[in-house]
Amino acid sequence: MKYSPQEVLQYVQEDDVKFIRLAFCDVFGKQKNISIMPHELSRAFNYGIAIDGSAIVGFGDETHSDLLLYPDAATLSLLPWRPEHGKVVRMFTSIHYPNGKLFEGDTRSLLKTAVAEAQKKGCHFSFGAEQEFYLFMLDTNGKPTKIPYDEAGYMDVAPDDKGENIRREICLTLEQMGILPESSHHEEGPGQNEIDFRYSDALAAADNALTFQTIVKTVARQNGLYADFGAKPLANAPGNGFHINMSVKADHDADYLYPMISGILDKICDMTLFLNPTENSYQRFGSNKAPSYVSWSSENRSQLVRIPAATGEYRRAELRSPDPTANPYLAFALLIYAGLYGIANQLPLPKAADFNLYKADAATLAQFTPLPRSLAEACRFAAKSDFISQYLPAAILNIYCRQ
Repeated sequence: MKYSPQEVLQYVQEDDVKFIRLAFCDVFGKQKNISIMPHELSRAFNYGIAIDGSAIVGFGDETHSDLLLYPDAATLSLLPWRPEHGKVVRMFTSIHYPNGKLFEGDTRSLLKTAVAEAQKKGCHFSFGAEQEFYLFMLDTNGKPTKIPYDEAGYMDVAPDDKGENIRREICLTLEQMGILPESSHHEEGPGQNEIDFRYSDALAAADNALTFQTIVKTVARQNGLYADFGAKPLANAPGNGFHINMSVKADHDADYLYPMISGILDKICDMTLFLNPTENSYQRFGSNKAPSYVSWSSENRSQLVRIPAATGEYRRAELRSPDPTANPYLAFALLIYAGLYGIANQLPLPKAADFNLYKADAATLAQFTPLPRSLAEACRFAAKSDFISQYLPAAILNIYCRQ
């Protein structure tokens, strides 16, 4: 249910809510929040709540540090792991300068702009997220180790799979917050898990992806474990993917799936920096079903983009290169713009690579464009890209390349 500001005010007053978390994220997608008391909520809706932007990476320096958070009433959600009496709720926010101008580092608002641009062109994009994570043991001081919680493999069951009850608790918590997981299972790596989400619109999908990591980390810590969303936590084990399922519907009967895929393939090297933003991201490419070339196929998990075996409303494309360190707002915004580029230009799909790229010889691989091999190379692609400069503020590109 989506609430109005007045409904939120009434809910807070009548349901023993004592703290309201105003949530946002930095340009890298790390979630932040400030808690306010109920008597400050009306002020938040009307005038915003001030924060010190200079204390957040990418949000400016001390000379122009004041920023204001305005809650989005439609995103109200109860945090079920907090006390039942004296409840805690959360709302996502938009970020503004004191003069009312939207802050250019507000990546959630950048995604809202992309969605609005797509709607103007009669296109409606949907996303489904698949995020993988490792569960590691804590040491005697409560610090994370690299010791996996179990040694189970892909879709193993208990007792080998020790993460079963953790995933169950995560899924139930998600449901309590109105987020609908589709499935969960043990992944290939020791202590590695995956939970998949039902399709939703771009903004909700990005909000849910951000919320998901917070819930996983919270539930893991409550169970004496550490959840690691790094791209390649263990050198000799599969990395963590953030597989993005994506589809587009037109206001008329046109089928835009293939042009959307073509646009993504055309712009993928330009936007890889924002899908894989850490040095560790590039250690994942090229093994354990993580792609390393610009290619596509049906059902083939050795490719960058695959079209899963699904029909009707479930027909979609799966992008397999991103990892969970990506900011989902930036990732989804760039994918929408790339899809729109392919649709507007009716880009033809290159020939499908219906073979196993991991077993292909050098002559075959030479026919394909490789993804960037390092963070530095990804920065070079993004820095010279007209596509990136058109849709992202220069400040965000500079922050990603200066990290």
